[in-house]
Amino acid sequence: MIASQRACALGLVPGYQDLPERFYARVAPEPVSRPRLIAFNAPLAEELGLDLDQADEATLAALFSGNDSVRVGGTVAVAYAGHQFGQFVPQLGDGRALLLGDAPGRDGVPREIQLKGSGRTPFSRGGDGRAALGPVLREYLVSEAMHALGIPTTRALAAVATGETVWRERPLPGAILTRVAASHVRIGTFEYFAARGDREALGLLVEHVLRRNPPAGALDQPPALALLDAVIERQARLVAAWMHVGFVHGVMNTDNTSIAGETIDFGPCAFLDGYDPATVFSSIDRHGRYSYSNQPHAARWNLARLAEALLPLIDPDPQRAIDRANAALEEFPRRFDAAWLEGMRRKLGLTTARAEDAVLVREWLDALHRGRVDYTLAFRDIAALADAEAAPRERLRARFADPSDFDAWTNAWEARIAHEPPLPPGARAAAMRRVNPAIIPRNHQIERAIGAAIDDGDFAPFTALSIVLGRPYDEAGPRTAGYARPPAPEERVTRTFCGT
Repeated sequence: MIASQRACALGLVPGYQDLPERFYARVAPEPVSRPRLIAFNAPLAEELGLDLDQADEATLAALFSGNDSVRVGGTVAVAYAGHQFGQFVPQLGDGRALLLGDAPGRDGVPREIQLKGSGRTPFSRGGDGRAALGPVLREYLVSEAMHALGIPTTRALAAVATGETVWRERPLPGAILTRVAASHVRIGTFEYFAARGDREALGLLVEHVLRRNPPAGALDQPPALALLDAVIERQARLVAAWMHVGFVHGVMNTDNTSIAGETIDFGPCAFLDGYDPATVFSSIDRHGRYSYSNQPHAARWNLARLAEALLPLIDPDPQRAIDRANAALEEFPRRFDAAWLEGMRRKLGLTTARAEDAVLVREWLDALHRGRVDYTLAFRDIAALADAEAAPRERLRARFADPSDFDAWTNAWEARIAHEPPLPPGARAAAMRRVNPAIIPRNHQIERAIGAAIDDGDFAPFTALSIVLGRPYDEAGPRTAGYARPPAPEERVTRTFCGT
């Protein structure tokens, strides 16, 4: 155990490392030859309570490349298993990531800091343990954009170019991401110990998670059942939030499903342009298992795997354990539907609930689908209807291949708004603009920023995009309008790839 060591460079303390050594492998980061700082999230560092105000770029590059972390000690690669596209793999683990420790946080809430791309570990399964520049930039951009959108997510603290080449389908520049999470424990972490019949480890893991990420309510049921219930609630709200902004995770395996209810692992993720519920971006998702519309079903399937892993701790009687777990799982559709409809009401400017609201939302989405209307812009533009602005109304109407679709639905929507309590002029539209982003991480813009960095060593597009994505609800102006527009046909990105 290494609980007594402190990570002196960042002022971190052990957290997960306080668990027994079968939970992880102790590994030092592999030094890199020419670390160079690409991005440093100073506001996040301040939130975490890291004393880095006076650190220059060279110091930060050495620290977040792992070069200066070598002397710290206590870095670990965490063990976990997982169902990948439905197939169980009994041992996965951090094959290219190392957990540095806990930052205590200005708010007193600890958060884990991890290097991603820091070299081989015992879980690398023949890989090089490194990360290419493109996936590091993608995760930095999208994770921070998700935070700005108000969606629970892991966050990016720093990105560093290593000065070394990694080989994928072609030689690529290497990089390392520093990731921050409430917890890196996944459903697959529980599966790892359940597959080994290690009931003691399961119990220790439940205690660790409940202590670190306690449920909202009191523990009036067995701890394992309380944990399952809390994760069901978190995942229902998380996936609903994804759906509200058109996010497609792309690889919702159980090893990518966070117990803390945060979005984690951004490999083949993307956002919808034209609305199609069957949209799949991931190059390895050949059957649409993780399509946009299937994400709630995938989440429920993953939660069932967590329930299976926890059965021995839920009740000593096997049948009672199954019954209690199933009762908890049956709550997921209700919770998801409630969270989804609650968010959709806000997006459509509704402050009260009526029985016909779900039909109104579905008819709107069906109209968008028939016209392949841009999902983000359609919701953003609809706020103009609440303000009764003629020009934006005609702009939105023109987005539909068959404008009669728009006319029929807006008549129904305006009739529904008539049943709403009156609000001051502009208040409804302003509230709608606070939940309907003007700017999202468009796939073609991310690829353009990555391409400039890889091909030309030009990080200016990445930096500019990062700044704009930090204010997604601001009205697009002359300097940001280009970031709001959908891709031209030749710019469309239809396939995204994992970073391994």
